[in-house]
Amino acid sequence: MSEAASAREPALAAAEAVKAYIRMHRAKLAQDGEFLALLLPDRFDPGEVRDLQRFVIERLKDSNADLRRERDALRATRDQVTRLGDGVKRAVLELLDARRFEEAIQAATDAAQAFGADRAALCVEAAPGAPPIRSEGVKLIAPGTASAILGGDGLGAILGGGGEILFGTSGAEFKSLAAFRLRIGRDTPAALYALGAREAGRFEGVEATSDLSFFARALERAIRAWLDLPKL
Repeated sequence: MSEAASAREPALAAAEAVKAYIRMHRAKLAQDGEFLALLLPDRFDPGEVRDLQRFVIERLKDSNADLRRERDALRATRDQVTRLGDGVKRAVLELLDARRFEEAIQAATDAAQAFGADRAALCVEAAPGAPPIRSEGVKLIAPGTASAILGGDGLGAILGGGGEILFGTSGAEFKSLAAFRLRIGRDTPAALYALGAREAGRFEGVEATSDLSFFARALERAIRAWLDLPKL
């Protein structure tokens, strides 16, 4: 460690200690005119204690308002993560309860709202001219789409646009997208489980990505079982 670094570290520690003391004794220090005069700009007259106190009180109000906004944002994020986790659990149970292949696909697409999405779909790569699929929850996408979105080995991605690729023209309104690779079988077409939401930043966060990825893994296993394919 250099001498300059050694000299700076005690000063930083002292500054943090002073800040901590001020936070703990705000009310008491706000009544101390001499102390306030040391903190405030030179344009304030130390004798005008009321003006000084008013200035500090306003600063404290602004600081408290910022802290409350930060607290509310963290609380909203926590609640959203909790709801998503509960939604994933319910959706997995619906997959297990499906009695037909179509019911499993329906459970996956119906889970959109529980995941904070406006729409969900199973996207399957198909060559041009392939016959359409009648299932509303299954969308045909161009060959190579999964690799283009996720890369060669990627399992999932959170996107900010490009919904037309996964959902067709109606996907243009989605500002948040989540796509997860479904590894169904060695010889089956590449597939994705896609979610779209009109609200921006809907699927951001490590917890959200982890929960949604877990559901995608459960979905690929359910499809594999219904198609009587071997484990990968």
